[in-house]
Amino acid sequence: MSVIKPSHRDAYDLILEAIDTGLYRPGDRLVESDLAERFGMSRTPIREALQRLETQSLLTRDGRSLIVASLDHNQLAELYIVRAELEGLAARLAAQHGTTEEIRVLRDMLAADKALIHDPNALSRANRRFHKQIHLASHNRYLVQQLDLVHRSMALLASTSLAVHGRGETALAEHADIVAAIAARDGARAEAALKTHISQAFVTRLKNDARDLGDAGFSGGLDAAE
Repeated sequence: MSVIKPSHRDAYDLILEAIDTGLYRPGDRLVESDLAERFGMSRTPIREALQRLETQSLLTRDGRSLIVASLDHNQLAELYIVRAELEGLAARLAAQHGTTEEIRVLRDMLAADKALIHDPNALSRANRRFHKQIHLASHNRYLVQQLDLVHRSMALLASTSLAVHGRGETALAEHADIVAAIAARDGARAEAALKTHISQAFVTRLKNDARDLGDAGFSGGLDAAE
């Protein structure tokens, strides 16, 4: 097992990042000793981090073991509803309070992200950076804190909707609409554009999940029955 040097970050941040980047996926078991070895630290901070993550519902119990939690259909719907409202508010505030420099950064991100269309994982990371930049441009610390919590829960999704064929191009076009509205200082249009963007991402995910479920049902029906 490779050791990740902790530098100045604590165990909580390191484990959260490992979940966010897919090193640990929903259903994976997290073991104190393994994590301590991987991150090169004692088991005490690991134990405290695991307890904190369990309290935040990012980890759940499977007997005596802690595993990375997963989201059922209802939890997913609830998450997207809250995300759309909070992200929409962030876009509206960014249109009102975002600086010229922050808007320039958003435009630069749009231009750079076009090169990532055929790399869903890289595009997903760029997408998180883009949304984070909008959060920061809202200049509302309490909103940013709540959105950080929402995006932690997004780490529990096993895949990205940007991997669906054609979604990358559509998502970047939606990003362009959001940035145009923010740059025009049109808060209502920015809010609507971002809510539409989140709604389309949710629809894409639901369709993809339904297709995967159908394929699993047809290909593995007998095994599932056993």
